[in-house]
Amino acid sequence: MSSPIDPSVPPSGSGCVECEAARGWWVHLRRCAACGHVGCCDTSPAQHATAHFRSTGHPIVQSFEPAEDWFWDYERQVGLDGPDLAPPTHRPVEQTVPGPADRVPQDWREHVH
Repeated sequence: MSSPIDPSVPPSGSGCVECEAARGWWVHLRRCAACGHVGCCDTSPAQHATAHFRSTGHPIVQSFEPAEDWFWDYERQVGLDGPDLAPPTHRPVEQTVPGPADRVPQDWREHVH
């Protein structure tokens, strides 16, 4: 079995992979510590970070938000410490939350979990 954390892998992009493809939006972003996949958090409508864990078995994510460096283990349901991951370590600071701004509906609060 490969390690659940690969510090050398860069993030897949600056936003949720699946939301970008579908022109969707997210609240916060999470980065898979094994492969770099960036997905949206469980508060977001689509919850792609958790879906990525379920489909790949990659259990550990790190926040992809500025000034946050925490890790979460989906299997054990615990926070943990981890190594520095390859840059960039967060979404662009100018990116809105929720974001991207041009795709967030006016009633976005009614769509979050």
